[in-house]
Amino acid sequence: MSAKLFSPYAIKNITLKNRIVMSPMCMYSCPDEDGIVQNWHKTHYTSRAVGGVGLIIVEATAVTEQGRISPNDLGIWSDEHVSGLSELVSLIKEQGATTGIQIAHAGRKAELKEDIIAPSAIAFNDRYQTPKEMTKETIQETVAAFQKGAERAKKAGFEVIELHGAHGYLLNQFLSPISNKRADEYGGSAENRYRIVKETIAAVREVWDGPLFIRISANDYLEDGMTPEQYIEIVKWMKEDGVDLIDVSSGAVAPARIHVFPGYQVPFSETIKHGAEIATGTVGLITSSIHAEEILQNDRADLVFLARELLRNPYWPRTAAQELNASLTPPVQYERGW
Repeated sequence: MSAKLFSPYAIKNITLKNRIVMSPMCMYSCPDEDGIVQNWHKTHYTSRAVGGVGLIIVEATAVTEQGRISPNDLGIWSDEHVSGLSELVSLIKEQGATTGIQIAHAGRKAELKEDIIAPSAIAFNDRYQTPKEMTKETIQETVAAFQKGAERAKKAGFEVIELHGAHGYLLNQFLSPISNKRADEYGGSAENRYRIVKETIAAVREVWDGPLFIRISANDYLEDGMTPEQYIEIVKWMKEDGVDLIDVSSGAVAPARIHVFPGYQVPFSETIKHGAEIATGTVGLITSSIHAEEILQNDRADLVFLARELLRNPYWPRTAAQELNASLTPPVQYERGW
């Protein structure tokens, strides 16, 4: 039986050459605080494309200056960002990988000097500043910023857009009752807490007809927090609203103890994939090809997202192909060595 990890995967109007995805990982590498693509980004992402990764998702890229996680984040809040992102897309595609970008707003987890915003005026912890509670006007401005970010991502030539709805950033803050204590139509019931996400998906879908992913934190690991089972209902709404794949992560909406081990988040992906009948990607300390293949063969996810393992080894797909007896076409320049 051939390795599923190296089988193509069609989604919407694109086909990934394999099921290996480079997970978005912040590089904090814009020294001038302007969010412009640097040489580092070009080297970092292109080398993983040379290594054989099927889909490369560029790190959390801020839709507003106020929505940066740090002052050194990549940005997509201005038309000035498009040319650098466009060059990055060109370099990655030239090496045979599909290109994606994660667009994001940090909300209360923005570590900036200026004022920050969130669904409720509750700080993440003692180290973070207390955010201002968002008004309906700032909510609508933020939804519009996501739409503009999607427009710019399209202009830059990206083939996949992922909304960042995980790890305690803004959309996740609305979804979780831990961080969302609002009394208006954006708080309270699951439907109300989902409202800004629904509006964001709709706004993005107005300008984007390619594959749309959303990363979620399927488990808050806290009493009264969200669980994978509760997320099934929300993910069904996401599917109805036009999301094509759920990138299933967990945690970080508020400080919590998390017992981590290889594949600790895979059951969350499995629960959501089958409960909501939607394609999923799984992530979290997946380092071996055999583990990745097991996940796919047992229908626990459709794509395997690798993060730190690809920092350690940009050529992980080559090693995986050797271990799984799969064929992986090297760049012609490397044929002698591979």
